[in-house]
Amino acid sequence: MAIEVNGKTIATTEAGYLENHMDWDEDVARKLAEIEGIELTEKHWDVINYLRGEYINNGQNQPMERIVLKDMGKRWGSKPSSKDLYQLFPLAPTKQGTKLAGLPAVMRKGGY
Repeated sequence: MAIEVNGKTIATTEAGYLENHMDWDEDVARKLAEIEGIELTEKHWDVINYLRGEYINNGQNQPMERIVLKDMGKRWGSKPSSKDLYQLFPLAPTKQGTKLAGLPAVMRKGGY
């Protein structure tokens, strides 16, 4: 499968994840969000950029939801609830967020 962004064809898996995380940019994230039916807000970008930073700068770390909650609490000034993250990413924050961040699918079971 593939998506078209700014005249470029970008390869994706059958599940819609980028085949190469280096193909990602903000326009790609917007296209993936459109496909997922999500309108990106500043909080979406905070989570997306956090997940990318953890993966790229921290040994391909893909943090579990409770770590994302803790770290977003530091960024936002108060710890969000799990429900808050699911309002941003209804199909699981760490999985759908990872997809929009252009990263490989999370393979672990569970999410908390």
